[in-house]
Amino acid sequence: MRKMINIFAALALQVILTVACGDKDIASTDNKTIEVSPAALSCNAAKAELPLSIKASDSFQVFAADDCDWVSVNPSYSKESSATVVVSVADNVSYKERSTEITVKCGTTRKKVSLTQAAMEKGEIDIQVPEGYSMVWNDEFDEGSIPDGKNWWYETGAGGWGNNELQSYVACTQDGVDLASISAGTLKIKAQKIGGTVYSIRMNTKKYWTYGWFEARIKVSDVPGSWPAFWMMPQNFKTWPGDGEVDIMEYAISTQGKNKVSSSIHCNKYNHTIGTGKTHVQSISNAASEFHVYACEWTAEGFKFYVDGKQHHSFANDGTGNYDTWPFFNPFYLKLNLAWGGNMGGQTDESGLPAVYEIDYVRVFQK
Repeated sequence: MRKMINIFAALALQVILTVACGDKDIASTDNKTIEVSPAALSCNAAKAELPLSIKASDSFQVFAADDCDWVSVNPSYSKESSATVVVSVADNVSYKERSTEITVKCGTTRKKVSLTQAAMEKGEIDIQVPEGYSMVWNDEFDEGSIPDGKNWWYETGAGGWGNNELQSYVACTQDGVDLASISAGTLKIKAQKIGGTVYSIRMNTKKYWTYGWFEARIKVSDVPGSWPAFWMMPQNFKTWPGDGEVDIMEYAISTQGKNKVSSSIHCNKYNHTIGTGKTHVQSISNAASEFHVYACEWTAEGFKFYVDGKQHHSFANDGTGNYDTWPFFNPFYLKLNLAWGGNMGGQTDESGLPAVYEIDYVRVFQK
């Protein structure tokens, strides 16, 4: 009996010592060793690939924290006891520094390496608009875990939305799942199947403007059937297309093709339903894996559409005063949505869900 008590006491002491050590560096009973170089990792706001040399007493694993979606490690496993892995870090599009830990595990022994990434610098360098414009409204998606209710309102429901769309729009959350969420300095809009229905988000600015420069930095979704858009509708909407619609960016891989975005205007005389649409499709690279800046300059003279600062489309006011050709003198608000299927979304592939539409910022400038 005394021998059994001594065994239990030894086991209890081992548990106490393990807990007291915490999870930072655990020197377990298997006597494994881990050496890393450098002892800590750091980089600036731009995406980076950081080498981490590891020497252990046996094969080992390397991984980032489960809740860290901006870091990956390759290779994540080494049969050899000595190797160099690459820690890939995504762009930090937030104005806040961020940090996490990389864990190296050999046997039951763990070594943690801190990783710190600098914040994106504020200033005019990332705001390039024509001369004479000043920013009057913006959302950088740097605060909170969901969009700010002071800035945005949601349209909800199903019914196809005039385009035979298959999703049902909700106000931010469905069955405890945030389909509009903020993390790592960006807004993520998701189309996700929950309980047999695909739910998504259609959100709109509470403010509205007449004329200006409207810009967003965006990473789209390549899931077939997804249809992300950044667009504008009239505040005093009564009829479509009579009151006008402005599509700054639309992306639909099933109908337009991969890495092809479009910009359009719609009014009574010019719209796709009668074959007179004013649309231009622009090829870009890595639309779904890299951020691109989509912008529209709207004046009394017309519209100009841009991708990454380069104009690709325009539509001029014909100056006739005809509402059928130019209803664009009224206030419009901005919209972000991720549709699923429909006339433009095209053929869907539910195996790719959830689809994610990521927005770094939305900014409005006026003269």
